[in-house]
Amino acid sequence: MERNGASAAREEVLREIRSGDGFCLVTHEHPDGDALGSLVAMHRILTALGKDSVMLMAADEFPLPYEYRFFDLAGLSTVPPTDLPDRTIIYLDCGNIDRNPLGIVKGDDVHILNIDHHHDNTRFGTIDLVDPASACTTEIVWDLMRALGVEPDLELAEALYVGLVTDTGRFMYENTGPRAHVMAAELIEAGVEVHAIYRRLYEDMPYAKLELLGRALARVERHDDGALTIARVTREDFDGVGAEDSYTEGIIDHLRSVEHTKVAALAREVDGSGPERASKKVSLRSADGEVDVSIIARAGGGGGHRQAAGFSTELGDDELVAFLREQVAAQLALSSSA
Repeated sequence: MERNGASAAREEVLREIRSGDGFCLVTHEHPDGDALGSLVAMHRILTALGKDSVMLMAADEFPLPYEYRFFDLAGLSTVPPTDLPDRTIIYLDCGNIDRNPLGIVKGDDVHILNIDHHHDNTRFGTIDLVDPASACTTEIVWDLMRALGVEPDLELAEALYVGLVTDTGRFMYENTGPRAHVMAAELIEAGVEVHAIYRRLYEDMPYAKLELLGRALARVERHDDGALTIARVTREDFDGVGAEDSYTEGIIDHLRSVEHTKVAALAREVDGSGPERASKKVSLRSADGEVDVSIIARAGGGGGHRQAAGFSTELGDDELVAFLREQVAAQLALSSSA
C-alpha cells in the first residue's frame, strides 16, 4: 500500500500485530457498516492468529440497526477489560479520538494503532495507518489480513464485504477504485453471497422505515436552483410511526439523486431534544463531487469524507438552511472562478 505515506505505517502496524499478545478493538459511536465490519473483521483476524482480542462498544449502542444484527459479536464487551493498560488499543474507522464513546484517551501508558481512511483523521495514534485513498477502513483491514497470511472464513469475508459495499454506496461513489473490485472478487471467492448480503442490508425493511421515508420526502425543500436539497425528520415522525433512529439510513440517497442537486442534507431531531431549539444530527452527501461536504461538516463542528459527512447542531430549521446555503454557495463560487 504505497499510497499517501501509509506504507511505513502499514509495516509498523504489521509488526505490532505480529509481536503483540493482547488487543482491544474500538470504533466510533453510532457505528455504520464500515465501522462494524472492520471491528468484527479485525477481531477474527487476531483470533485466527492466536491473539487475545476484545471488541469494545458502549452498551447504549444496542440494539444495533436491524441491518447489522446478523454480525457475530462473540468476544464483545461493553466495559473496558481490567487489563486495558496492558493491551494494544486498535481504533478502527474513527477519525477523531473524541468520537470514542467509552472515554479512552491517549496517554503515556496507552498504545494506540489508529487504522482509518478518513482524510480528516486527526492522527491521534501511537501509530497512524491512515489511507484516504482506500475506499473504506475494511479495505485497509483486508490488506493487513492478506499480509498476515490469514485466509478468511465466511464470517470474516462477510464483515469485510459489508464495510466495502456500504462505504462505497453499493460501488456507486467515486471512492470506488480498482482495489475495491479486486477486494470484492476475492471475498466472493471466499464464499460471500452477494444477493444475501444485499437483502440483509437493503431489503426486508420494517414497514415503519417506509413510513418514515414518506414523512421525510413530504418535507423536501430545494434551494438555489436545486443546488441544496434538504429534508428533515422530527421526533414526532419517529414516534408517530414507531421508528428507530437508524431507520433514517438511506433517506439521503433519495435526495442526492434529484436532478441539479449539488448537496443533499437530512436533518433529524435527536431523541430527548426540546421543541424550541431541537438538537439535530445533519447528514450530508455530495451529489457530483463538486462540493466537498466534509468542509461544510467541519464548519458545523463535525467531519467525514468529501462525499459523505455530518455534524450535530442546535441551529433552528431556518438557521440551518441559511448556514448550508452559504456554505454550498461559497464552494460553488470558488469552483466557478477556478
